[in-house]
Amino acid sequence: MKRKLAILLALCITMIGLGLAETAPAAAQDYPTCQNGSASDPDGDGWGWENGQSCIVQSGYPTCQNGSASDPDGDGWGWENGQSCIVQGGGGGGLTCPSNAECGSYTVNGLGNRKQQILNYGGTTLDLAIAMLETDGMTTNYAYGDNKTYDAANFGIFKQNWHMLRNACSWFTGQSVNDWNNGALLNSDLGADLYCRHQAQNHYGEYVWFAGHRNGESGLSNPNTDDIDKYRTAVYWIKGQLESNAANLYNDTRFWVDVEAI
Repeated sequence: MKRKLAILLALCITMIGLGLAETAPAAAQDYPTCQNGSASDPDGDGWGWENGQSCIVQSGYPTCQNGSASDPDGDGWGWENGQSCIVQGGGGGGLTCPSNAECGSYTVNGLGNRKQQILNYGGTTLDLAIAMLETDGMTTNYAYGDNKTYDAANFGIFKQNWHMLRNACSWFTGQSVNDWNNGALLNSDLGADLYCRHQAQNHYGEYVWFAGHRNGESGLSNPNTDDIDKYRTAVYWIKGQLESNAANLYNDTRFWVDVEAI
């Protein structure tokens, strides 16, 4: 009889345990990001419903800028600046915001389509991050040449400078500093823009490419300044956020870092 009671007690404990397991709340990173943003969250609590499952509205809760450091219990939720925040991918992409900078995210209507367009042309998450840091919509809707001329003039979604274009991209090799207006081709040809950026990176190497992209010819000669390092780290932070959740390659979320324009 005692043995039967022991077996029944064990079964009851097991059933209770299963019930608790079924009702235990899932971690935040177990849910996808809502593709339709706040439109899927009528009560504004930061949670939406899409495709038959719960999803997180990124505008409902900000991304934790300090990643897992703000999430001591590892449940995907952190606490920063007096409010809850979401730890992207359980760790903010493995990167923290550059020192002496501010980082964040917000929604840009139609940005998800632009991300996919760039990826479909052979772009990478690094390409997305560079373009995302330059303009809100990852477009060429900025002043011609970025208000610069000759070797300093910038073109395309990455704002590539003419000095690097004419020295590292086969579309323009052999051209002179005075031919700088030819770089405007990149403003209307996304494929050429990506082709030239990849060629330039292969030519200089990724580390030095960042320096030249940030400071032109002087950056190529001195790639280790604090300003260049901050710019490089900012791009990598954005890249980390994009890669921390596959939804960030499709949604309208723009990640930003307050890098000073030069």
